[in-house]
Amino acid sequence: MKYDKDGSRQEQQESFSRALDGKKIPILTLDNKWYQLFSEEGRREIAELEQQLNILLKQQGKLNNEVKEIKRLKKKLMGEIVSMMDEAGQETDSENSQKIEQNKTKLEECNELLENRQDELLDLPKQIDEANFRLMLATMESCYHAMKENTEGIREIAGWVSEIRVELKKRLIRKQEMEQRNHAIYSYMHDVFGAEVIDIFDLQYNPEEQQS
Repeated sequence: MKYDKDGSRQEQQESFSRALDGKKIPILTLDNKWYQLFSEEGRREIAELEQQLNILLKQQGKLNNEVKEIKRLKKKLMGEIVSMMDEAGQETDSENSQKIEQNKTKLEECNELLENRQDELLDLPKQIDEANFRLMLATMESCYHAMKENTEGIREIAGWVSEIRVELKKRLIRKQEMEQRNHAIYSYMHDVFGAEVIDIFDLQYNPEEQQS
């Protein structure tokens, strides 16, 4: 990226960071409007930060799905345990006792796994916010320089358009003068030679028609 000669990158980032203080920043890579801010080159410059954020989001989504599956399995195991305990209560030597113990073991494993997944999830929102913040800083930086370059281009084009308008006006005036001159010449010659003036002067058009 390009930076102003009269200001360092660090100063710009500090200024942008202060501007973001207290602001609720939406998750950038989940916003379609965010993608429209960049040219292909601009996206390449922030691709690494974008990837870091997306990795964290995918990890969060994966863990949330795993938590749901573990809870679903726990509910199933507990339901089976209750059902088998009812059956075991009716028989002294029920074969369900072994199955009950197996389910209890699986339930303990689920609880341990669920605790681990929830612990992992606890710190992810903070990591996502930090990654999103870094990406927002880079976005502001990229947009700042893009707008400066675009503004310079707009001024250059506006100057060119202004010059063209002046030149166009001059040429239109010149065109009108030549048409008026042709009309005057044609009118005089027509008075002298009549309609044959078109053939005599090999005219491709009638100046009087051009005036109408």
